[in-house]
This record gives sequence, structure tokens and C-alpha cells, in this order.
Amino acid sequence: MCISISQVSRLRIHSFGSSCCERVHGWIKNSSSLKLLDVRASSVDGKARWIRRNVSTTTQGSRSNTKSSVLGGTVPVTRIIDEESRTKVQPFGNLQQRLAQDKDLSKLLTVIVSDLETTGLHRKNERIIEIAAQDIAGGGYSTFQTLVNPGVVPITNAHIHGIRNDMVCRPEVPRMEELIPIFLRYVESRQKPGGYVMLVAHNGKSFDFQFLINEFNRCSYEIPHNWLLLDSLPLARENMKSVEPTVKLSSSLEALADYYSLTREGDAHRALSDVLLLSKVFQKLTIDLKLSLSDLVLRCHTASDISAAMAKNKKA
Repeated sequence: MCISISQVSRLRIHSFGSSCCERVHGWIKNSSSLKLLDVRASSVDGKARWIRRNVSTTTQGSRSNTKSSVLGGTVPVTRIIDEESRTKVQPFGNLQQRLAQDKDLSKLLTVIVSDLETTGLHRKNERIIEIAAQDIAGGGYSTFQTLVNPGVVPITNAHIHGIRNDMVCRPEVPRMEELIPIFLRYVESRQKPGGYVMLVAHNGKSFDFQFLINEFNRCSYEIPHNWLLLDSLPLARENMKSVEPTVKLSSSLEALADYYSLTREGDAHRALSDVLLLSKVFQKLTIDLKLSLSDLVLRCHTASDISAAMAKNKKA
């Protein structure tokens, strides 16, 4: 049985570097050494203590004075994103088309590769149990990873990713409603001023993004309006088809790693390992397909696009 105590740990924000991507310019910075940062509260006496708190599930939450060393700065970790903190992005026509035409796109767009592991395959009933992300530009604190406590939902596919119930059903592992504000802070810390975020996931449209949208909705959050969602699987299929038009080559992450002779760091089907591998694969794909940032933006979806497709499929 899972113990429901609101504490946050096991959340890691790392610093990794990336190789240079020729076509998608302006993404890559100098790398720095690996760092590990736990989410802890700074108390008055200077001692680090775990945070125990109740979390509101409304988007109009109150502010808290509790601080954290997360992201290398002092930020309120218990604050629910309210109207002040939301990025002021107004709906206008087709976001992808408008953004793709911007001459300063490289100064506006942050590309973050992501991956998640779940308790099972059902998009609505199952829960996220691990999430990882990496700003493809690299630099300090560019990588994010944490396990997630799914509550009473049991893990039925531990044979795939190796994550067991006893690993996540622990008081120090954050629940999704606790994690979302922190994850939003991570993304916000990587975002360029007044800019947009492109969240990349392999098979994201059919899997990762649907899970993420459902979890945000369940916790009374919305995917920010300045996020674009890019599925890298269609890019992989397009590229592999050009390699061998008469044979349907696998476009899985493992197959792509073999094709590009890339080395994996860590175990397959663990979120951080998959993110680090996908970051390399994604850059290779953009070079082979000769895709610019504008090309990638035009291939993106918005959260509302995917939500509408999910609702349509549910009615069918």
C-alpha cells in the first residue's frame, strides 16, 4: 500500500552537454560537469529539510513562503501556477505557421527532449511513474529526472522498464500534483524571455503527450499555451523510408541508435536514458532530413490539437 505523505525528493536536475547540430542552429551551448540537486527546503537555521505540504489542485492557488534550492535559485516550490505566473500568450490564428515565419526563431524557441514511463499502456487509467527531460542546448541544470508516486495505481509493466511498486510508492517520491509545479519551473528556467518551448518525444502524439495532458487535467492544470509538441517518430519513419524505400525498417529508438551507431547511457526504457539517447537521435534526424527550426515548428502539435483528437477517438 502506498503511503501518502507529501514530500519531494529523488528529483534530479543534471547538467549535460550536447553535440553540435548543423541544421538546427542556436541550440547548443558549452557543456558543464554533472551535478545532482535534490529538492529541499531552506530553513531559518540553514539546515536542509524535506518539505511536507498540502498541495492545492486549482490553478488559482496561493503563494507560499517556503523556498527551495531547485534550479540553482530561490523559488517557491509550493506555489500553484496562478494568473500572474502564466506566460502571456494570446491565441492567434495558427501558432505554428506564425512562429515558423519569425526571422528570430532561434532566439525564441527552446527545444526540450522528454520521455516518461508509466504503470501501463491505458492513457486514461494508468499513471506516470518516471519523467525526464533535457534542454537540447545543454549547459548547467539542463536535464531533469524524477520518479513519480502513482498512488494506488499498481505497476503492471515492470518487466519493460524495471520500475517496481516499492520503488515509487514511498513517502519521498513526489506525486504528480506535487511534481507539476516543479516541472513547470524547470521548463520555465530553460525558456527564452517571451519565447516558446518545443517538447519532443518519440511516439509522443500517441503516447507521451496523451499521458501528460491527462495527468495535467487530472491535477487541474493546463499545458502552457506556449508549448509546442513534436513527435519524433514520424521524422524517424520518413528518414528510414528514404534509406530503404522497399523495406519497412524499424523506427524504434533502439533501431535508430543502432543505425546511427550511438551508445546508450543507462538502461533501455528508463526515462533519463531514453532522453539522452533521443537527444542524439533527434539531432541526427534533423541533419539527415535537412530540417530547419521552422520546418520542425510546422510539424508540431498543440496540446489542444491532441486533446481534440483524443476526444474524437473516444467518441468513435
